[in-house]
Amino acid sequence: MSSKERSEKRILLRSGKSPYDVVGVEEALHRDVIATNSGNLIFSDAAHKILETPGTEVVSNGMPSDVSAAGRINEEYDAFVIPLANAFRPSFESALKRMTRLISKLRIPVVVLGVGAQTGVSYNPERLKRMEPTVREFCAAVLERSASIGVRGEFTEQYLKAMGFKDVEVIGCPSLFMHGDRLSVHKKALELTPESRIAINGSHSAVRAQGLDRIITRTHERYPYLRFVGQNLSDARQLHWRDLSDPNAAVTAMPSHPDHPMYREDKVRVYVDPITWIDDLRSFDFSFGSRIHGNIAALLAGTPATVLCGDSRTLELCRYFEIPHRRLDQAVKDPESADPAKLYAEADFGGLVGGHRERFEQFTGFLGRNGLENTFTHGDGGAAFEERMRSLTFPAGIRPWNEADVASLTSRFGWLHNRIDELSLDNARLQKDLARAGSRAKAPVVSPALPPASVYRRARRAVGRPIRRALGTGQ
Repeated sequence: MSSKERSEKRILLRSGKSPYDVVGVEEALHRDVIATNSGNLIFSDAAHKILETPGTEVVSNGMPSDVSAAGRINEEYDAFVIPLANAFRPSFESALKRMTRLISKLRIPVVVLGVGAQTGVSYNPERLKRMEPTVREFCAAVLERSASIGVRGEFTEQYLKAMGFKDVEVIGCPSLFMHGDRLSVHKKALELTPESRIAINGSHSAVRAQGLDRIITRTHERYPYLRFVGQNLSDARQLHWRDLSDPNAAVTAMPSHPDHPMYREDKVRVYVDPITWIDDLRSFDFSFGSRIHGNIAALLAGTPATVLCGDSRTLELCRYFEIPHRRLDQAVKDPESADPAKLYAEADFGGLVGGHRERFEQFTGFLGRNGLENTFTHGDGGAAFEERMRSLTFPAGIRPWNEADVASLTSRFGWLHNRIDELSLDNARLQKDLARAGSRAKAPVVSPALPPASVYRRARRAVGRPIRRALGTGQ
């Protein structure tokens, strides 16, 4: 049915999955529903909630930028909304090009929420020079289909305006508008003590190249109830499968690595759903680290947080929202200054909370100027969304695989067994297709008794030390 024949507006949202999709841990990691970083789901879930009104259906696209789908998108949807984070960075250039090719084929409005350029904390755009033609093409394609582009903060605004783009609005990130114009963050205690519950977060690059590991180690030694919250797909696979095949596994100073003491002490988590992530952080006294959305999750839970900024993408967002922050390079030089108790004492949430309503009005104004309604102005304030979310049971945070009990082994191998069955059926169908095409003699035949190497290797990795311990071999 075309958009002209429908009374309800349909929005296609770039996101790894719908907030309402309950996906088991094994399947979530296999499908990579977090698009390599669980922080993506915080701002895409927020965007979904905000855009869902009584007359609007929001549909997740699952993240692909398939040009061949342009015709169907034009026919079935009224707008394509793209929440983005640090998309203007060299490592994302090929994905940005694919997105531009898709957008250039669309005849419907295309709205970008909160895109950011990534460079160092000095805001020097030199490293982005090479990809400037790609950024230009993307922005031009979007602005042909929208009134303006929504960017994260001051640096990205300056970056695009220097290229000649005038229709640029600073709107921050949709994630902090999850609760509309309400944001309540209060210190639960006068000061932090060794008994306080503290969450710390950080990326592999911050640990490997920026010295965050020193702060993690020092904090781990002083605060027994510390928990590290990872966000990468590789973090999650290391916790759940002890999978060390990703290059990130070389960073052994990361708490999500099986050799790290925090892993062995069960003090690490990764979440595949923002709702469980935010809920768990409600019980903490403080959160800090280099992950912007790891700390935004805490703020949404009402838990005080401080960001250790290692690049422009985190710095400009902290400055816009007035989130307490420190430069990571300065904190590493003086680890005592990055002690949680000191950061907590210094943190002032007056600007964050006091200026939230004005920033929310700027955000909803941007939506309105781009033809989009929001649930807080045009709907029930997200009440139906919240009710539906609370009716669902999402998987708990992924924790380190230290135990070797039967239940732990059963869930993992049950999933692997199902995958092997599915792959065997797929293989059998492919062999029949090849036979019908007369190509059996030329095509390689894979035995249906064995899954492809990637799944087989994962199974072998999964039967490592935990299973040997369970079997009592002691090896």
